[in-house]
This record gives sequence, structure tokens and C-alpha cells, in this order.
Amino acid sequence: MTQHQTPASPDFSAPHPPPDDDSPPHDPSPVDPTRRRRPRRSLLVAIAVVGTALLVAALVLFEPWRLITRSTVDEAAPAASQVLGEGRFVDAEHATSGTARIVELADGSRSLRLEGFSTSDGPDVDVWLTDQPAGGDWHSYDDGVHVSLGDLKGTDGNQNYAIPAGVDLSRLTSVVIWCDRFDVAFGTAPIRIA
Repeated sequence: MTQHQTPASPDFSAPHPPPDDDSPPHDPSPVDPTRRRRPRRSLLVAIAVVGTALLVAALVLFEPWRLITRSTVDEAAPAASQVLGEGRFVDAEHATSGTARIVELADGSRSLRLEGFSTSDGPDVDVWLTDQPAGGDWHSYDDGVHVSLGDLKGTDGNQNYAIPAGVDLSRLTSVVIWCDRFDVAFGTAPIRIA
């Protein structure tokens, strides 16, 4: 009688030997190639949005085009005026030149006259009378008494600014071209009322 042998069943509980080659184990789950790119794409979009916002903020705050823009205002000198005091501009944060004169008109009103004036353009630039000495620290002019005469009319030319009635000129010693946005003087001129 012939005895029939059945082959032994494989033992699935035993550990499998590692493959002979160095290939990584096969992951049977499907891989979506766009899924791995999404975090990177989101990061790039976020960086682009933040970068654009910072650029816009810098343009609004600094107004860099003003470094190359100029404007000329040529107003006639007030008629029948008496000079109460005058001084020449000295540079501060920006090159500034010309003469500042405080004049009194026939009707008793007073005015500041800038003649042969030239400075740089900038954001939020005003004309001030202050009690600080001309040629001082660029940031000091808003520390004491100051009187704003309004926005600077132009970077160049001859300009008149009305001085409000009741301003005590004996306490004020300088004319300042002041950039209010950055708290710096563009230029200053000494004025001493006799």
C-alpha cells in the first residue's frame, strides 16, 4: 500500500525573513501626489500674502517716490511789510536752504516768508515755529513749544505762511521744516525777534 503524504501547510504566524535587496517595504495604500504638495503650496501662498501686505504698508508709510518728486511755489512777498527777524536755513535730516523771515504787515498781522527756499519732499511735512535752537537734535523740536503754520506748500520757491494772532514770537527762536510722520526736522533756521 502506498502511503500518500500531504505537503505541510505554510506557517503564517512565523516572521518573514527580510528581502534580499535594500528596497523599501511596499505600502499597499494608494498615495495621492497632490496631497504632499498642499502644505508647501499653502506655505508659499501665505508667504506671498504676508510679503505683499508688508510691501503695501511700507509704500504707504514711507512714500519712497517722494525722494524724487519736487514742487515749486512762487508767492509774491507781502506788500508794505516790516522784517521782525530772519535767519538762513541749515540742514538737518535733509539738505535745506534759503532764508526765513518773520514780517509784520501794515494791518498788524504777521507772516513767515520763505525765500529762495529748497528742501526735500516727504510725507506729512509741516512748517513750525519753535522754542528750540536751530541746528539742534533732529528729534527735539516737538519737545518744547511749537506752533504749526500748516503743511509745507512746496519743496522749492518763495512761500508765505500766516502766523496766528496771539502767538508770542518772543518765546520762539527757530523755523523748522518738520516731518510729523517720522518726528524729524528736515531743516531749521534761527529766528530771533528783536
